Formats: sequence, structure tokens, C-alpha cells
Amino acid sequence: MRLSVKAPAKINLSLDVLHKRPDGFHEVEMIMTTIDLADRIELTNLSEDTIKILSHNRFVPDDGRNLAYQAAQLLKDRLNIKQGVAISIDKVIPVAAGLAGGSSDAAATLKGLNQLWDLGLSTDELADLGAEIGSDVSFCVYGGTALATGRGEKIEHLPAPPNCWVILAKPTIGVSTADVYKNLNVQNIKHPDTAAMISALNRGSYSDICANLGNVLESVTLDLYPEVAQIKDQMERFGADAVLMSGSGPTVYGLVQYESRLHRIYNGLRGFCDQVFAVRMLGE
Repeated sequence: MRLSVKAPAKINLSLDVLHKRPDGFHEVEMIMTTIDLADRIELTNLSEDTIKILSHNRFVPDDGRNLAYQAAQLLKDRLNIKQGVAISIDKVIPVAAGLAGGSSDAAATLKGLNQLWDLGLSTDELADLGAEIGSDVSFCVYGGTALATGRGEKIEHLPAPPNCWVILAKPTIGVSTADVYKNLNVQNIKHPDTAAMISALNRGSYSDICANLGNVLESVTLDLYPEVAQIKDQMERFGADAVLMSGSGPTVYGLVQYESRLHRIYNGLRGFCDQVFAVRMLGE
């Protein structure tokens, strides 16, 4: 048997870090929403008791470092499953980009294997398992738009943003999330107004969503990687309604309400950045 599952990317509408926890993780408060940029995961049952990762992308690991592999292994270990699976990953979301590509692949694998292997787990149970794999996996299991707290695993669903275009640009650099957090001074940051963003989503106010975008990691990444600051400056100059870095970067996105402005921004960014995408919000 074979099953295909979509694994959409996410962007952060807001990302706040409250403090460092005793377990070494940071206590966060994030509002995330899914966008129509997605990997495609194909799951195929194998007769032998093994997990195989297949991908044409050389940056996708084919062993236990891969979060989709970890998702399959977790289900096998937890439910004592002796069935094997081949996981084919058609990679569209840029790797290590702040868009939760690996986490979304893991979430899609959990959901797909739940169906393929007829496990009967609820979405909440899958999200709980996802939290053991990575901080963003629980959100990716649910998708849509949500407030994520704790280390990212506590999910509270929110209304989707008004439909608009999202332009994403990723420079050809990798960003170390660990380095970004290490250089973050929690005592000296300007916190985004999470409550104002929730209110804007509840009212469906596009202008207020744009006004309240915020990410405390952005200033750290912009200092460490000038290329990211350059992309943000260009996107603002080309006329995006609002611009923010997603996650720990390096991807920067801009919100655009009207298609007439979309092509100018997209073409302008393509002039100096290879990975540029123009997609719609999913959000639900």
C-alpha cells in the first residue's frame, strides 16, 4: 500500500521568548500559520522491518537525523509495530530556513502512517507524540493558525488570517538556531504584542496583523548575518505591506494584499536571491 501526504510550511506572525527554562529550553509564545508551500511525503509499506528515507535533495539526511525517520521510529517503538516503511520526501520547502520543513515532514509522516497502518490515534495523540520529536511538530500536526506556548508544544487554535500573498526569500546561507538563541539577551529585548496579534486575527484585520508582526530573534540574526538584513530592506523597499523573518531565519517573508504589487516584489527579489516563492496563506 502507498499513501501521499502534503507537508505545508509555516511562518511566524509573532515569536516571543519569555525566559530560559530549567530544562535548557526557552519558554516561547509564538503565533504561527501554514502557507501553501509544501513538501510531498509518499509512504509505502515494506515487507521487511525497516525505515528507508528516499530523497533527491542532498541536504535531506536519510538516517535517524531525519525527523520523518524519527516519527516512523517513534510509532514503531511506542506501538510495537513490526511493519517497515519507505518514506519518499519530495522537498520543496527550503532546508534549515525557519519554515519548519523538517517538522512538517515529521507531522505528515505521523498522520500518514496513522492512516496507512490503521493505528486509530487521534490528532491530539499524534500531536503529543510530535512534541517528543521537535518543538514545531505538534503545531504541524494540527496545521492552520495557532498560538504555541511552552517550548512550542502547547497549542491553542486561532482564526486564520485574511487571505493574502506571502512572498518568501531565503539567502544561500544556513543559520544555526542554537547560535541565535545563544546570542539572544532575554533581559534586553522588545517583546511583540501577542495579545494585539490575537485580537487582529479574531477581527480579521489585515492592517492590524501587518502592524503587529514581531520576532525577537530577528535582530540577533540580522546582526549575525547581514545578507538577511539586506533581503528585509529590499522587500520593504519593493513595497511589501509588512516584512518579517520567520523562526530563527534566514527566510524573510513579506505580506502583500494586492496581486498587482506581487510581481514587482517577486521579480525584484529574484535579481539577487535564488530561492524566492510567492504563495497564498493556508491558515485553516
